[in-house]
Amino acid sequence: MRTLERAVRSRWRTASLAAGWPFPSDWEVSAVDAVCAAVVAGDDLSDPLAELGASRAESGVGLSGTLQDLAALHAVTSEDSDGLVSADPDAVPAPLIRITALGWADAVSGMSIGREVEDPLTGLNTATYLRTRLHEIYRESSSRDSTADEDYALITVMLGVSADGYPRMVAMVLIADVLRAVFDAGETTALLRAATAAILAPRTPQLRSRCQQAQWMIEHRLAADPALRDCGQIRFREETLPGDHAEVCRLLAAL
Repeated sequence: MRTLERAVRSRWRTASLAAGWPFPSDWEVSAVDAVCAAVVAGDDLSDPLAELGASRAESGVGLSGTLQDLAALHAVTSEDSDGLVSADPDAVPAPLIRITALGWADAVSGMSIGREVEDPLTGLNTATYLRTRLHEIYRESSSRDSTADEDYALITVMLGVSADGYPRMVAMVLIADVLRAVFDAGETTALLRAATAAILAPRTPQLRSRCQQAQWMIEHRLAADPALRDCGQIRFREETLPGDHAEVCRLLAAL
């Protein structure tokens, strides 16, 4: 079964590149595996294709490119496929186009909800901006034959679970102020959740000490305000950047 899936993936990728896919290193995402598995097993393609459309949108691929990629899949999996194929979007059955396009549109709609660059309360960048910045970094690392995790660190800053309501809001404003002050050399600081911020920074010898400095400053400022002393422990945690942009978007959503 795995051998058949790899064969489908290889022929699909080849046909997609031949049809003009512009980002060879960005083609293979986890959604591709789900589609190949469904094709080989003869399962319904609705969910895998919706996932594929969403994944392409999250990676910054336009609808035209997504449907061209779908046409390459259809060309190599058609019953009359016999070696040389032509990725013709007009030959793809309408239901497959509709499912993939809806998955793509749903993802674009979700990303556009927070399209402002900065959170109005904290002044930190939005999660949408962080996803865009990560997309740039993944391409940068790929061009250097390295990985995003080798070049950059993603640090999450989490407020204690006991923090809620007004104290949490004030605490996050203070946290944001510290992060902007400490990480002021081109790093990206963003708000992921109401009580979670993130830092995307190049891996440098000074990164650990800067995180320690930021944590000390945050704890010092929170301790100085009696209303914020019960906000719980501030946790700095390094997250492992996964292999591709679609996976890191799922990581951000799960944090």
